[in-house]
Amino acid sequence: MDQFVDRESELARLQDCYESEDAEMVVIFGRRRLGKTELVRQSLADRDDVVMYQATETTKQVHLDEFVDLASESFPGVSRIKPEWESLLGYLAEQDAVIVLDEFPYLIDADESLPSVIQRLWDHELQDTAATLILVGSSISMMEEATLLGNSPLYGRFTEKLDLRQFDFGAAREFFPASYTPEEQVFAWGVFGGTPYYLDGAELDHGLGTVIQQSLLDQQGFLHNEPEYVLRTELTDPNRYFAILKAIAAGNATSNEIAQTVGIGGKQISTYTKKLERLRLVDREVPVTEDKTKSRRGRYRILDPLFRFWFRFVYGNEDRYDRLNDHAYETVIEAEMADFVSHEFETLCQDALSGMYPDELFTDIGRWWYKDQEVDVVGLTADGTMVTGECKFTNSPLKYNALASLEEQTQEIRWSPDSGDVTRKYVLFARNGFTQSVRDAATERDDLQLFDLEEIVDSF
Repeated sequence: MDQFVDRESELARLQDCYESEDAEMVVIFGRRRLGKTELVRQSLADRDDVVMYQATETTKQVHLDEFVDLASESFPGVSRIKPEWESLLGYLAEQDAVIVLDEFPYLIDADESLPSVIQRLWDHELQDTAATLILVGSSISMMEEATLLGNSPLYGRFTEKLDLRQFDFGAAREFFPASYTPEEQVFAWGVFGGTPYYLDGAELDHGLGTVIQQSLLDQQGFLHNEPEYVLRTELTDPNRYFAILKAIAAGNATSNEIAQTVGIGGKQISTYTKKLERLRLVDREVPVTEDKTKSRRGRYRILDPLFRFWFRFVYGNEDRYDRLNDHAYETVIEAEMADFVSHEFETLCQDALSGMYPDELFTDIGRWWYKDQEVDVVGLTADGTMVTGECKFTNSPLKYNALASLEEQTQEIRWSPDSGDVTRKYVLFARNGFTQSVRDAATERDDLQLFDLEEIVDSF
């Protein structure tokens, strides 16, 4: 990664561990491409008491030999230690070293006893040192099994857990060229999301159409097979998961819709969707006024915009794009881009709501729907204020009928705050501004706010 942004909180937490007089065990996990390795490297800058080993898919013996060679650069005495994990890690801990085992799942693949070895060391030896042991992994399922689940040897022993997620829009903006308009920023965010590897690798100053063509549509593009690669590293039998993600990307959001599209029994589909939720690839969204654990009106959405793009436009269409060559983007995708990005625009407006209403303390922000009624943005506060919003990512200004529709649908939202009475406020978000009648309404009313694209982007 050429550019390192954000992650100040994570850096501070790691550095606190290094400075601690007690033994620390840190688990860092999250999907691939989120910058876990770079985060650790940045946190260790200018330290000379570090052994940072990045494992590969190889044998236990190769891992041990490579680890000793690397560790001896900072701790020469380690070359005299018996080349077994327990002896090596124990010796380095006695030196109060910072030990990083990156791609920890590869080490477990080669030696499944390693988590138990670390458990014994932690329980009987490491506690009397000031060492820091950092376990880093991209396979969420294996990291959970090794460190986070109740039956794992290391469960409850780590002193710090860093669960890395995608950047928010504010951090992602730092990757965009300074020349980007607010509209270009939203389009880029709508395709590449907040994954550092995607944002840093895409040459965004070439224009979005060219970037999509070169990085995603071309067979040699650096992201052309990215979602497939990620899925195949996490799933042993990915074909049904591919079909499910393609169904969701095509607009099938409920369990029944997905099951019918894919051809899987309705009861069986939850096994697959729960796995995708665990891997942070999809999220089950419910109306903001309902309890997620009890609601039967869940809708599934793909969390990563690039995965949404790939399953909507790329997967299964490779031969078509090969035939069209450099004209693939403008021929097939360009006309659909605004509709595609509108979904991420709604999420962006939800994320912006707190900053736009600084005097309101929102307890919940999300969408609301019932049958054919839907409100794009709903913010609820503990004191009984409900802010509802409509988002329009269209070429034309937002018209008064959008406001009238929002007010009508807001009346259908069933919500009973502890305070009793509900105070309703309205907000409109638009890509291309508002008609005069809407602007007049906002001038005359104190319960209505308007935000155009520049104001939405600048709120981050």
